[in-house]
Amino acid sequence: VQLQASGGGLVQAGGSLRLSCTASGRTLRAYAMGWFRQAPGKEREFVAAVSWNSDDIDYADSVKGRFTISRDNAKNTVYLQMNSLKPEDTAVYYCAARRGNLAIYPLMYNDWGQGTLVTVSS
Repeated sequence: VQLQASGGGLVQAGGSLRLSCTASGRTLRAYAMGWFRQAPGKEREFVAAVSWNSDDIDYADSVKGRFTISRDNAKNTVYLQMNSLKPEDTAVYYCAARRGNLAIYPLMYNDWGQGTLVTVSS
């Protein structure tokens, strides 16, 4: 499945952004979806994931209570609502898809979007 992430940008600390990840080529209905991020000089890290039917959702501790992952299978799109953004949230954000249960490790995902840059200024 081909993924296209969008919605990144520059925002002040405390602000909000909503990222979108739209799939083409195949329906997302059969896939668990994840959001990951990678800051300069750091490894890619897990942010949030959602099962194919939204029954199972997981978040990294660093974003719990601030970020919300959701999906609309009819629109073939997954979202990441990011509130109360902090400078340490600055990174390139990637969406990813995998068949089966959701996972928190990047290596367990097969398909990746190109990334969208989020910059949070202090």
